[in-house]
Amino acid sequence: MNSPETPNRTVPVLSISPHPEDHGALDVVLHLRNAIDPGATFILNAYATLNAALAALPKHQFEVIVCERDLKPGSWKDVLEQAVILPDPPPLIVTSRLADDRLWAEALNLGAYDVLVKPFDRAETMRVVDAACRAWGGTRRRQIRRERYYVAAASHAS
Repeated sequence: MNSPETPNRTVPVLSISPHPEDHGALDVVLHLRNAIDPGATFILNAYATLNAALAALPKHQFEVIVCERDLKPGSWKDVLEQAVILPDPPPLIVTSRLADDRLWAEALNLGAYDVLVKPFDRAETMRVVDAACRAWGGTRRRQIRRERYYVAAASHAS
């Protein structure tokens, strides 16, 4: 249950895939996650094309990106390239039916957070998305603490 000390938090998730069934499966997992832990409400923002997703990326603060490996005319690498230049880049999870060792190594070496095999296993998808959110939140909290420290230090120096 939510208490006044722990308000419900909205967690926007960007899903990029030309396959509607990917968005549907991810939405089911996120709704299940919301039912298990109502402290955070995961909201899916689904895009079928690379261009539409790239246009939305700088306009919204997503906490996680779940992205199909192949996005004609590009790929998940194009999304990662744009995500990392954001002020607070969200972790990117690559999805593929053909997730082999080569994709895992390439994705992790280039800076993706993780790889999910399709069709999505509910427990594994929930675990990976939760872990990515915690990683993003931890990074963000450290950034806020640093900003507060610098503001406090600057005000004392005056």
